[in-house]
Amino acid sequence: MADGGKTLAAATTLAPPGEVPPVQVHGEHSFRHVIESWRGWWRRAVVSTVDQAEVIAGRREECELSARYLLMLAMSAGIAVLGLLLSSPAVVIGAMLLSPLMGPIMGLGFALATGDFRWIKQSSKSLAIGTGISVLFCALIVLLSPLQTVTPEIASRTQPNLFDLFVALFSAVAGAYAMIRGREGTIVGVAIATALMPPLAVVGFGLATLNGTVFWGALLLFFTNLMTIAFTAAIMARLYGFDTMLSEKQTNLQTALIFTVFVALAIPLGLSLVNLAKDAADTRQINGAVLSPFSNKALISKLDVDLHGEPPKISAVVLTPEVRPDALAEVQARVDRIIGTKVNLTLTQVPVGNSAQAAELAQLARANEQEAADLAHAEQLAVRLALVAGVSSDSVVVDRERKIAAVTARPLDGASLEAYRELENRVGANEPGWTIRLRPPARPLPDISYDGDTLTEDGARALALVGWAGRRVEVPIILGGPEAQVAMVAAALKKQGVAVREQPDGEEGPVTAAWAAPDQ
Repeated sequence: MADGGKTLAAATTLAPPGEVPPVQVHGEHSFRHVIESWRGWWRRAVVSTVDQAEVIAGRREECELSARYLLMLAMSAGIAVLGLLLSSPAVVIGAMLLSPLMGPIMGLGFALATGDFRWIKQSSKSLAIGTGISVLFCALIVLLSPLQTVTPEIASRTQPNLFDLFVALFSAVAGAYAMIRGREGTIVGVAIATALMPPLAVVGFGLATLNGTVFWGALLLFFTNLMTIAFTAAIMARLYGFDTMLSEKQTNLQTALIFTVFVALAIPLGLSLVNLAKDAADTRQINGAVLSPFSNKALISKLDVDLHGEPPKISAVVLTPEVRPDALAEVQARVDRIIGTKVNLTLTQVPVGNSAQAAELAQLARANEQEAADLAHAEQLAVRLALVAGVSSDSVVVDRERKIAAVTARPLDGASLEAYRELENRVGANEPGWTIRLRPPARPLPDISYDGDTLTEDGARALALVGWAGRRVEVPIILGGPEAQVAMVAAALKKQGVAVREQPDGEEGPVTAAWAAPDQ
């Protein structure tokens, strides 16, 4: 005891049984002791309180491929796609509540954590069959529906971003915790947050309309959510003590297959993470580039970034004490270097101050901002019209001054002239003040029926469709049938600006309409 304090400092204080002894910091050994102490506490206070057999039994039951599972998936998919077509968030939320997809996805995570090969196989089978049925059922509804317009609800699910990834991550943590701790009521909120069914419904929409951009974008969003939830559930399960001791003894082949599944799931998720991280990093650099020409008192009021457009588009509104006439050129050069290609940049400067000059500049800036808003709206309209027509946005002609947007639609199998006119009407209904012109392929024209000298109800509808198609395709139409009726139809179409060729044949029946050949 001669060294006094030194001897006491080196001593280890004993604690009563069952309590974590106080730890003194003595380098690496003491740090390991702290970690081991916390691990011991976690095993005793948390892991030991979980009924792992009961949790696994519940998860296995939710992974079964039952008639109830398939019925609820089909109903959820149907509600989701109708909500998306109607652009109704309330209906889409109803589909989220019904969807049982969380069951097999969480089951896959727990199966990976426990190394249970049979469970992995069952979860994957239920998930694959359920996903396929959902997509095909949604595609069938879209094919039978007259509504095939890309609504805002559909467009918002065609490109995953970093926020979608974090939503899936936090939801998976909450869902796995609720399942492990027996708080199943939380799963309702998790189902809404992860929103697994709406992206699948959008995949079905893209398949039905043969729209590759919508199809692959929504599929990537669904796959990103799925992988994130499965991985997070596996990690949570291992933290709570679920391990291979709870499974049957595995062969080396099973272990290799399980490892292969992990790698197969990790590769696409990793690629998605890389792309999302790159987009986030580019956006941060763009934020700095926009502010670079201005003083420290300048602020960004609005920043819209679309890095995946052709070309990429950036729209920014900056609040600044001093307007910089050369700011646009400087920001344009910086942003082009960041992205590595020419960017479509819109920069609006809004002066802040109380002077008369500032007021005049503010008025000018507001006018510029309105111009930028009109330009952005026209670009968005071009994108939506391109998605509907199945072509690239470069194929859409937009006249902002006259507010006219025109595009030639790509031929779609089974689509009639009526379907193309309905698509045009749907886009036009969401664009008040704009004239939408969708040029359809030269599909067969309907017959125009008469009752004596009076158009029948079907004949009136057919005449309206023939007139619309004639104005859009701008090819002469040959009319055949009774002479008197042909003359009446020709007069009606000429009033609409449609070129016609009258070829009456004197035979009784409806007036026939056909596109003229190039040599006619």
